[in-house]
Amino acid sequence: MEIALRAALLGWLAADPTLTSELNAVVEEAPSRTSLPWLALTASSSTDWSCKTHQGREIRMALELQCRGDAPDTAAALVAAIEARVESLPRAQAGFRVVSTVFLRARAEQRGESRRAILLEYRFRILTH
Repeated sequence: MEIALRAALLGWLAADPTLTSELNAVVEEAPSRTSLPWLALTASSSTDWSCKTHQGREIRMALELQCRGDAPDTAAALVAAIEARVESLPRAQAGFRVVSTVFLRARAEQRGESRRAILLEYRFRILTH
């Protein structure tokens, strides 16, 4: 179920016209030869969240936005668009249903050469059909 959710979320993010106009890539894992900015689904983990009638998983995912900028509010609008898109992932998916999507935490880091990394972590609870 974790792999299916990863694929669904990546497809959902990549289909957003606002994000695709702002980002050079929306990918799984960090791209090796893509210019900034890009968004990657960098990590996920899951645990059992089953009930009597359905198998389920609680899946935690981390998305990382890499961009350039010296100002603390660099990419604030882009981050807001990413958050809105993640939280609007359709509940009904092929083979499973998203029961809940919860923002867990974010972290922003200034790196060398005006490079910024912004990490967004979410928890998804899903059940199979």
